[in-house]
Amino acid sequence: MKPLSAPPNRVEQVRDAILEEITSGRLPAGERVIQEQIAQALGVSRQPVQQALLLLRDQGVLRDAAGRGLVVAPLEPDQVRHMYELRAVIEGLAARRAAEVAADRAAKLGPAVIEAGRKAAAGAAVARMVAADRRFHELLYELSGNPLLASSMSAHWTYTERVMAEVLTRDETPRDIWDQHAAILDAIAAGDAARAEALARAHITQAASFMTTRLRALAAAAG
Repeated sequence: MKPLSAPPNRVEQVRDAILEEITSGRLPAGERVIQEQIAQALGVSRQPVQQALLLLRDQGVLRDAAGRGLVVAPLEPDQVRHMYELRAVIEGLAARRAAEVAADRAAKLGPAVIEAGRKAAAGAAVARMVAADRRFHELLYELSGNPLLASSMSAHWTYTERVMAEVLTRDETPRDIWDQHAAILDAIAAGDAARAEALARAHITQAASFMTTRLRALAAAAG
């Protein structure tokens, strides 16, 4: 067996730092990402930076550019729509299974997640809003009892977070997003599997429409 390379948590920290630069707009679409500069700025070796950059490339946040190495990938509305179509199926299944097997746990754990989300939405910190939204959806996967749902979504969450941050930084979050989350959890806590699935699917479909519409508007304004 080969010796282990950089600690996974260091790679994740570097990835998160780069992603924050991208979502904040300090690294805009098309900007070249230079490994040596990032390593120097973060005070780390090149190895975890290289691994973090490859992760972000595989997750669609960066892409190869001929003669330029890696650059920040543009957000493409069609790709966002495709990703949200996949999410609608997964989230619907997660909500259905949660209602079938974890209604009591949903009633116990849900209120704190909803309260935290409402507080985040009332503030101005985009990172907190994105993190709160992710925590809600991760709770659904956890309650479903199916570990494959979380692992299936993990590859898409980095891109999802970038989409959300891009829109929320320049636009207002949908006012009823946490009302929708609360309704999904209420259906799960009531053991109403069909309603929970329908609400979860509708929530993701509406989010897809909101995100793609805003992205197209931003692209039109920039162009």
